[in-house]
Amino acid sequence: MGIENKEITMELEKYYNKFCEDKRLTTRYGQVEYITSMKYIHEYLENNPNAKILDVGAGTGRYSVSLANEGYDVTAIELVKHNLGTLKAKGSTVKAYQGTALDLSRFSDNTFDITLVFGPMYHLYTFEDKVQALKEAKRVTKSNGFILVAYCMNEYSVITYGFKENNIRACVDTGKLSEDFHTISQPQDLYDYVRLEDINKLNDEVNLKRIKIIAADGPADYMRPTLNAMDEETFKLFLKYHLSTCERPELLGASAHTVDILRK
Repeated sequence: MGIENKEITMELEKYYNKFCEDKRLTTRYGQVEYITSMKYIHEYLENNPNAKILDVGAGTGRYSVSLANEGYDVTAIELVKHNLGTLKAKGSTVKAYQGTALDLSRFSDNTFDITLVFGPMYHLYTFEDKVQALKEAKRVTKSNGFILVAYCMNEYSVITYGFKENNIRACVDTGKLSEDFHTISQPQDLYDYVRLEDINKLNDEVNLKRIKIIAADGPADYMRPTLNAMDEETFKLFLKYHLSTCERPELLGASAHTVDILRK
């Protein structure tokens, strides 16, 4: 691991020591992302009760522990020690290791039926590192297996952090945005944001075939106060609406998160 990647790891350690990822996915807006992602994970687990699953960048195990508790054979890789400790403390059957998405050499080729890459792409800010993470996920996934990759989307970042939180002028003045309002991330920013054409370019480079791409949370993150104020019946209606529209192309780019579903 180079000096730059070590610095990024240290910054992520500090960030996730303060930020509770486990709690985020239990909020109303976080539930939308979690329920949607799990729906699609289960689609590709259908008729395969013996599936072997790898969760790369597993965080505190919100997905991996749930899947293990359903009886699946789950292995997790997590970079941040704090998150890994939380995952292990849940006492599940998940086989959890510290590691990075850039190097899955502890695993042989063609080992897993499904590989989840739900955190790493948020924090890998160079094209080369993203390609390396995808190549490693592809390598350890079985032929005809599935790879689900999550991304943070550019327009969500510009609309919320830029305009809603009134940081847009500072972002323009400090070169954080290109002329066409694409974010330009550096290691200290921790997060990287992409557009659909960026994701397509990565898939082309690694030669991975898309089955579909979904808006994992659609407008939910923009609607936090509204979702929190909903009664349960209305929230269920919102979930029904979201699940019926999350594959619509007009919603993908402005979603906070997308999940790209690929086949090896």
